[in-house]
Amino acid sequence: MTTADSDHCISGTGATPVTGVGTAWRYDDSIALPPEADEDEVYPPAELERYETARQAVHDALDAERERSRKQVGEEEADIFGAHKQFLDDPTIVDATRDAIKSGSLAEHAVADAFEESIEQLAATGGRMAERTDDLRDVRNRLLRELIDEEDAGLGDVPPGVVIIAERLTPSETVALDPDEVAGFVTAEGGRTSHAAIVARSLGIPAVVGTGDSLDAIADDETLLVDGTNGEVVRSPDEQAIENAQANETAEVRDDRVSTIGNHQVEVAANVGSLQAVESAADFGADGIGLFRTEFFFLERDAPPTEEEQFEAFERALSTFNGQRVLVRTLDVGGDKPVPYLDVEAGTNPFLGLRGVRLAPGARPELFKTQIRALLRAAATEHGDALAVMFPLVASVEELDEVLAVVESVAETLDAEGIDYAIPEFGVMIETPAAVFLAPELADRVEFFSIGTNDLTQYIAAASREEERVESLHDPLSPAVLRAIKQVIEAAHATDCWVGMCGEMAGDPKMAPLLVGLGLDELSMSAVTIPEVKSVVDGLYDEAAESLADDALAASSSTEVASLIDEWS
Repeated sequence: MTTADSDHCISGTGATPVTGVGTAWRYDDSIALPPEADEDEVYPPAELERYETARQAVHDALDAERERSRKQVGEEEADIFGAHKQFLDDPTIVDATRDAIKSGSLAEHAVADAFEESIEQLAATGGRMAERTDDLRDVRNRLLRELIDEEDAGLGDVPPGVVIIAERLTPSETVALDPDEVAGFVTAEGGRTSHAAIVARSLGIPAVVGTGDSLDAIADDETLLVDGTNGEVVRSPDEQAIENAQANETAEVRDDRVSTIGNHQVEVAANVGSLQAVESAADFGADGIGLFRTEFFFLERDAPPTEEEQFEAFERALSTFNGQRVLVRTLDVGGDKPVPYLDVEAGTNPFLGLRGVRLAPGARPELFKTQIRALLRAAATEHGDALAVMFPLVASVEELDEVLAVVESVAETLDAEGIDYAIPEFGVMIETPAAVFLAPELADRVEFFSIGTNDLTQYIAAASREEERVESLHDPLSPAVLRAIKQVIEAAHATDCWVGMCGEMAGDPKMAPLLVGLGLDELSMSAVTIPEVKSVVDGLYDEAAESLADDALAASSSTEVASLIDEWS
């Protein structure tokens, strides 16, 4: 063991590479159902109405949770709650619930039984899919609490300074935690890729998951050290154990940039979705911002933000990083990310509909022009030469030409008004197969690419990243995805464009050797993982990383690629 002897150490899987010390506090998410009634005491039409009313209420709650989470922890984490809506509407579960009610069950028991069957089936699949059982339990518990009119268990009001001990935590329970108040959490079940673990990483909460029955031995109010780097929980740690764990918490925060042994400099930047996250990113040693999501400006309000609001936010971010690149993504809403007051219909297939850059020049040109005005003005401020702007979901040269023409028009208007402005670096977010194939032509028009692996993987595999039933297909380690990434990098470097990556893949330290070996110039991620990724990059031998990338590109399955990465680490 790295932090204590085995008698005082419980092993699991580290979910967040930070440590925390606090007193044990047990959390029980069980829900007491009313006694089952005799069939002749149940009026099915009334129970069906109760069920449908509760289901609609949970729909609304998930929509609200998704928007709140998008602002608090990030866009990709918030999409977890979009996937929860699919569980809520899963025909197998819905039909089983309705059938049970019609047969004389109370709505609460019908819901519990229908979800339990699906939970058991999903758990039996093993691996990452089995980790999604927490999502099913999350949806089930929301429905049951709605039906019995019971408030949530209240993890938002957890006592300060505690380490939460639980069988498991659901994503909604995790997102309710205040990272400044809790010392961490430990769960008997779960894995590093479970949604609760992903949320914990985004919030920077120390977490160890998958410890099994070992938690039963922990006494209430016992002092615990949660070592999220090594995946260990130390009971009643002494000062030396605490010092050792904190010293090894993660790689030391480094403000300087890192390079491989062969002097290939790799920018390690942060994905941010709020101004508060900008400050946090700087604290973790980010080389800049690799993805500034502007959607947060538009959330939890009744009207779009003004030009001045956006300008001040961009200027503040640029000032915080004092000359280091701040890469802003223009508004990426519509379709799967609706903003009610914008009145953009999702369409029959939101992921293939009116979203990203498609919304910019055509559907809502005034929003795009206002944002571009703010960006061009920010580019003329003291640190504005570090500003970069990228357009999301580009799928054709014509789309890019159209938005660049709007930029030129806005610049002419600012010039005519006598307002200071400058032209920043422009780039394209590579998220569609079309952009991969058109990379040479796109590179002739912009200064950089940023690869969004979450959407790119989705479109290459034709498997929604919100559809749990096809999750195994949504794998960024797929040789098809890796070959697309390599094709983009080669096209960009042929015209002196630099290439970054801002998807979830970029923030996994285990992936860093592969991504650097493929030739990426920048990696952008949740701030908490920046020190560890910097540490990995700093010790890389170029030839070894390139050899790993070559082997991965030659592989025929994502399983084979994963094995190569495991062998490396």
